[in-house]
Amino acid sequence: MNNPIWIMTSAFDHLNLDQVIEKAKEVGVQGLDVCIFRKDGTRDDFVATHMDYDHFTPDSAKEILNKFNAAHLKLSIGAFDNLIGGNEQQKINNQNHLLKLIRMAYLMGGNDNDVTVGTFVGYNHELGMQDGGFEKNLEEYVRVFKPIIQYAEDLGVTILYENCPMEGWNSAGLSSTFNNLPGVLAARKLMYELIPSEAHGEIYDPSHDVWQHVDPTEVIRHTELARLKRIHVKSTRKGNSVFWGNLYPMHKIKQDLADRAGVPTAQSNWDRHHYEATLPGFGGGDSMDWRSFINTLNEKGYSGPFEIENEAALSKGTGNMGATMQGCKATVLNLAPLIWELTEEGYAYKNGRMLLQDLDRKDIPVRRMEDFY
Repeated sequence: MNNPIWIMTSAFDHLNLDQVIEKAKEVGVQGLDVCIFRKDGTRDDFVATHMDYDHFTPDSAKEILNKFNAAHLKLSIGAFDNLIGGNEQQKINNQNHLLKLIRMAYLMGGNDNDVTVGTFVGYNHELGMQDGGFEKNLEEYVRVFKPIIQYAEDLGVTILYENCPMEGWNSAGLSSTFNNLPGVLAARKLMYELIPSEAHGEIYDPSHDVWQHVDPTEVIRHTELARLKRIHVKSTRKGNSVFWGNLYPMHKIKQDLADRAGVPTAQSNWDRHHYEATLPGFGGGDSMDWRSFINTLNEKGYSGPFEIENEAALSKGTGNMGATMQGCKATVLNLAPLIWELTEEGYAYKNGRMLLQDLDRKDIPVRRMEDFY
């Protein structure tokens, strides 16, 4: 294998893009997955906005391509929100934002430069609580995403779904923690069957399956390689589920009652599935066999990037830039013997990549969802 290692820029939310590029060079990675979340969005966890999405022109694209070529880095872009459920206006805003990102990716070369667009799908719980609710969510996904994917396909851009269930998007007093349709393999396979276009695929994060007690290696064995474009590098330490089991998430109950009974209770909306986010090789072991996972990817011929998504409690979670950088560097060293060849200088990436091409893309208008209906 000779896969590149990238960093997702959400780890550096308080820095501008030039500063993030300098951090990437210091860590020694080959690319960045650039987060471009809405500045007026509803998320406040692990989000960042590292490009100006409201004033992006062909000249902006040229500037970005030159900047990344000068740093010997490649890139993708993304924002991860609920596009089929939740507040109606926010949902539409998220859909329109995704259309802006597709246009930006096109101007930066799209598939010709492997500039993909990452997203969530989200989940509609008003439909989900009905009989046949999961299938109704699939139907809503098709209604919303079919024109979006056709738009991306027409522009030569690929959309990628991440498989995080977004378990904290609902209150800890509610029973469901499944808030993102592609959070399970079955859904992703059904999505591709319903919309067979090649213009969508996935970013697979194994940590989300680990805490669901699913073996990521087996997931890869059942994943169509042509759909798999990125791997998120984030791991998990599974915690104690003795009190609440694994069928239902931990719930929020009155603290004094929990204390009298001697049982744990959810301390936040995200504190529900008995796990800690970690990075492989930083701060002790995790609950995943990375060697088996990567060997299986190698057997299937995966050649895409491994993207470090630093949400680790001992790294990005400390709020300390030094610890954030240490976590990224440790992850690179942990992955190196698994994906890079042994040289006289140790395990090293063979830097033979092509430069990002300036394709001189002409400007196109910003589209909105109302244009498609």
